[in-house]
Amino acid sequence: MPDEVVYGFGRMDVAGRVGDRAIVGVLGWRPGDRLTLTGAAGVVIARRDPGGLVTMPAKPYLTIPAALRQRCGLRTGDRVLLAVFPGEDAMAAYSFAVVDQALRAHGALSQDEGGRP
Repeated sequence: MPDEVVYGFGRMDVAGRVGDRAIVGVLGWRPGDRLTLTGAAGVVIARRDPGGLVTMPAKPYLTIPAALRQRCGLRTGDRVLLAVFPGEDAMAAYSFAVVDQALRAHGALSQDEGGRP
């Protein structure tokens, strides 16, 4: 399994489902696999774990429980950046607010780096 991070996008539905067939397929997660979900502001991380409380469904998506969505500030209709970490057998869903914050922290491009005058 490659160690490169793979990225994709998803949209949170009303039941907390988010996913992308290609992204989930990178990890080789199968229906019935147990997952542990953890979260912080704007980020949910899923890891395969035999003792996990969440079960991977037949379709390639992740269901984030309502309490965890609320704690992480994820709402129905939110687009998320999905990042798969094959070397860690994990997937993270980042809210666009977190992505925006990271980009702003990086700073504006200077003119020499292709920024506008």
